[in-house]
Amino acid sequence: MLKIAKNRLNELFAAIAEKQTLYIPVDREDGAAEYRKWENGCEMSGALNTVRSAKDFFFPQTENLVDFKMEGKNIEVIDIRKESEDFVIFGVKACDARSFTILDKVFLVDPVDSYYKTRRDHGTVVTMACTRPSETCFCGVFGIDATAPEGDAACFSDGENIFFKANTEKGQAFIDSISSMLEEGDTAKLDEVQAKTKSILEKLPLANLSTDSFGGARLKEHFNSDKWGELSEACLGCGTCTFVCPTCQCYDIKDFNTGHGIKRFRCWDSCMYSDFTKMAHGNPRLTQLERFRQRFMHKLVYFPANNEGEFGCVGCGRCLSKCPISMNIVKVMKALEVK
Repeated sequence: MLKIAKNRLNELFAAIAEKQTLYIPVDREDGAAEYRKWENGCEMSGALNTVRSAKDFFFPQTENLVDFKMEGKNIEVIDIRKESEDFVIFGVKACDARSFTILDKVFLVDPVDSYYKTRRDHGTVVTMACTRPSETCFCGVFGIDATAPEGDAACFSDGENIFFKANTEKGQAFIDSISSMLEEGDTAKLDEVQAKTKSILEKLPLANLSTDSFGGARLKEHFNSDKWGELSEACLGCGTCTFVCPTCQCYDIKDFNTGHGIKRFRCWDSCMYSDFTKMAHGNPRLTQLERFRQRFMHKLVYFPANNEGEFGCVGCGRCLSKCPISMNIVKVMKALEVK
């Protein structure tokens, strides 16, 4: 496996940024991490994960779709899209990398979302294996190996060096583009680090969480459960869980009159909001219980029922740490577990 010394990472980033736009996780002033465009002096964060996931690069929180120019009864439709630049997202964790697979099953099936597809085509995902998983992590429940992440190319650290492995043709092209800076490396110490990480993963509080009670076959049983009332009772409907989630894909489309024309844009939406999917006759889910149930039924029942058993959660743990009332998908799974 090819490697580079960890203390040469900034040299590597500079070389990548000469050819493509590069984004890395960077620490904010409050200590949390977020993705930013790499510039000279940027240091990669050592945080387990970013506050918001890398989903933003392919499905941004807001994006303009099309403009309309109106003159009398004449309407001109203006395609505002420009040729997308190639870019690299470096340091994506295994949970977020799997989320792209889930999003692909939404946006890349007919009719294909061309906005999303263009970004996927131009983006190269370079993942980083975990070495310090948190107590809120449970990606292994969904078959994700935090020590062997997906993505176009995967990176592994033994503390002193960063090793590279290609997972796709795009990933191999990325490694080839930086090969002059890499050298063959002994993976003995790396194997020790991975073994230690797996040992930690096996001992995490949520390591034994099971998905056996969920999936399409349990639809009516879970939908009609009398436990939703108690589970949703304290829910604020704030939408925090949906906005930090790497797999949530709901959005709204709105038109904005600029005074010189109309801009049509889409923005993230949340099934936890009272006006979500509101139509002329009203909202199909009138209570917070119904909206709460929709979110978790989609993750645990509806999505796997329509996607060959794949769940709509990657166990990143963001909703566990960010929910203001400490309600999350783990508590729902434990409450609805069939004994």
